[in-house]
Amino acid sequence: MRVLAVDDQQLVLLPLQKRLVELGYKVKIETDATKGLKLYESFQPDLVIVDINMPGISGLDFVKHIRITKNSQTPIMVLSGNTQDETITEGFELGINDYMKKPLSLNEISARVKRLIGAPEIQSSVAKSDVMIQERCVGVVIPCYNEEERLFTDEFINYIDKNSGYHLCFVNDGSKDKTLELLKDLQKGREDFITVYDCEKNGGKAEAVRLGMLHMSKKLDLDYIGFLDADLSTDLADFDDLVKTIETSDFKIVSGSRISRMGADITKESARKIISLTINFIIRKILKMDFKDTQCGAKIFSKDSIEIAFGEKFVTQWIFDVEIFKRMSIHFGLKKAKSMLCEQPLKRWIHADGSKLSMKDSIKIVGQLAQIAWVYRSKKSDTKTAKIEVA
Repeated sequence: MRVLAVDDQQLVLLPLQKRLVELGYKVKIETDATKGLKLYESFQPDLVIVDINMPGISGLDFVKHIRITKNSQTPIMVLSGNTQDETITEGFELGINDYMKKPLSLNEISARVKRLIGAPEIQSSVAKSDVMIQERCVGVVIPCYNEEERLFTDEFINYIDKNSGYHLCFVNDGSKDKTLELLKDLQKGREDFITVYDCEKNGGKAEAVRLGMLHMSKKLDLDYIGFLDADLSTDLADFDDLVKTIETSDFKIVSGSRISRMGADITKESARKIISLTINFIIRKILKMDFKDTQCGAKIFSKDSIEIAFGEKFVTQWIFDVEIFKRMSIHFGLKKAKSMLCEQPLKRWIHADGSKLSMKDSIKIVGQLAQIAWVYRSKKSDTKTAKIEVA
């Protein structure tokens, strides 16, 4: 039994292919719809699974080719995040056999495939899958500097194995220990889901995140890109909550916030908490925004905001988050920028042992904030001058 699956997002196709192959089906996948049509001719599948929203040739165009141009009755299943009634109706009018709305489980997809074309003659006995096929694909940048003893590799592996649509990019920031070796071992066999970006020299967290974000922005199948601390002080489940917020809203950036509240597990050192409150007061004055916590190392961005936020090198090493929000404010104007930014409380955040930011470093941040205020004040003036000259 042969299955052809066509979707412009490889992160959707790979777990689907793996599952159907495990069940005994012969499966071919394609991210380019034009190539998918050629593959349909040569592979002659018993079933076609196709997405709707693809560049160039849409899923409905694909269906038309099979039903009208080729006058073929090959069973067709649509797997899409498009939930518009008119699109679904048009699909059935063209002759599709099933319409599956993302997100949904691999178990359900497998059951629908079996219902349409039957089970393979030689069936494999495999356990139920707990993997969900998501509507969106997300890149996550994880900066790493001397993380050999602190990197929870099992947690990252377990997460990408159970959550489709995630691609992790570990940025080795010139580590002096065996971090790079550890990351390459982590990547082995998972190259489609894990990237290792190596910076030969240590440039600091700000530059590591910036380079990782720009690198991931080149991947066409990603809808959103964010960054997360390597020590998982913010866990991956909480990060996924940030993703759910940005994909169901018009926000350009959703930022985690370590606000202590009922029902949340937020742990900070008492001295660090006092300094954080002081620094946060200064930050709110600089940004002219009522942010409770700009410095949480968990943020997700719409892809069209990456160049604005990360295109130029940051002035500071540790508080580049403030610069990101300042850049958005300068680019869009303060009022509009406020409507594009969301601060979302985390359910859990734990101060990790071995944090590289000392109390002495925290004091230095005040000086860096003054530097940001000065540099971006000049940038704002330059922007105003440019607008006047254009007018």
